[in-house]
Amino acid sequence: MDKQQEYVLRTVEDRDVRFIRLWFTDVLGFLKSFAITPTELDGAFERGMEFDGSAIEGYARVQEADMVAKPDPGTFQVLPGRGDGGVARMFCDVLTPEGQPFDGDPRWVLRRNLERAANRGFTVYAWPELEFFLFGDAETGRPLDIGSYFDQTALDLSQDFRRIAIAMLERMGISVMQSHHEIAPSQHEIDLREADALTMADNVMSARLVVKEAALEQGLYATFMPKPREGVAGSGMDTHLSLYEGDRNAFYDPGQEANLSKTARSFIAGLLTHASEYTAVTNQWINSYKRLVPGYDAPTHVCWAQRNRSAMVRVGGYRSDRVDVEVRSPDPAANPYLAFAVLLAAGMKGIEEEYELPPEAGDNLQEMTEAELRAAGIRSLPVDLHEALTAMERSELVAEALGEHVFEYFLRNKHRDWDSYQRYVSPFERERYLPLL
Repeated sequence: MDKQQEYVLRTVEDRDVRFIRLWFTDVLGFLKSFAITPTELDGAFERGMEFDGSAIEGYARVQEADMVAKPDPGTFQVLPGRGDGGVARMFCDVLTPEGQPFDGDPRWVLRRNLERAANRGFTVYAWPELEFFLFGDAETGRPLDIGSYFDQTALDLSQDFRRIAIAMLERMGISVMQSHHEIAPSQHEIDLREADALTMADNVMSARLVVKEAALEQGLYATFMPKPREGVAGSGMDTHLSLYEGDRNAFYDPGQEANLSKTARSFIAGLLTHASEYTAVTNQWINSYKRLVPGYDAPTHVCWAQRNRSAMVRVGGYRSDRVDVEVRSPDPAANPYLAFAVLLAAGMKGIEEEYELPPEAGDNLQEMTEAELRAAGIRSLPVDLHEALTAMERSELVAEALGEHVFEYFLRNKHRDWDSYQRYVSPFERERYLPLL
């Protein structure tokens, strides 16, 4: 038994933990779990715990149902706010009954892509800006305030909410860099402190649950839906990525424009070149594309810049020894394991093939005409899920990054979503056309 497993067993005993929740995700990024008691821990570490994979979206057919959840002791944390009975959690890697990694496990998908980067000497770090709305209820989406960027008011219920949510995250070992009110009424942002990409994907899953639970405890409703209200900005998950070679930031070169190393320039070029192909993964819902429209602080075109907030990719980093690359298109309802995997795959493809970085976008893209954008070689992001899926279907890069199992299931599931949406007659259509036609 390794030291991490010994630490878990000792902590469970010392803190009187009575239940351990084993967490994993389905292909769409919904958190799944089942609980075991402390007496089962030894066996869970040694052999894993069996469960029915046919009940999980994107996992297995009924005739191939047996799956094994193998807990990762490095993810052990006691959960806050659980009353008298101590409850902890561990994320799991999902295995086949033969003990092999299961191709449909999103955590394994990210691990594979991180191994590819590691084989080239890179460690991958990430930190996301998680935006969400806090409403009075789930039915009407009633806003709690009329605030905007960084507003703070004495009567704002959300001030207490953010403090409570962040305290819960910190007690779980998830460090928060900052939090604030976002641009739209009742919209908020919590930025998680940088960590390796696998840990960060785990942290995103934890943070989404904690935010929702903290809201429910106060009789409120938190949602990571990308665009819950029309006429205001939607919620994004701007994702900062950086590569390290040992302790050295591989994106940083003080002798080059914007301090961007050749590695960074090729990585950004990969993100831009393959943007349309991976957008269905980073923005997987029909509603995601209601956010990616002009005029609402979300990117709509494929380009990069240092400070231009209308660009899809920005160069960040205010310290003198590091650079990070901020991808502004993902939203917080994405599966973070798959989203990080495809972003990394695109960037690594740029490094491996030595892609050339196009010129920086210096103007506000939302003030440029389509003719000006075309002349500058700047193309649009997909405008809806159907267009994004069409681009993904043709992508060898995304197919390789996700693996055949996840790639095919994801496309089937999302095409079903789109087909249902195409058949739905919305209140907008009835209100607009019924009196006229």
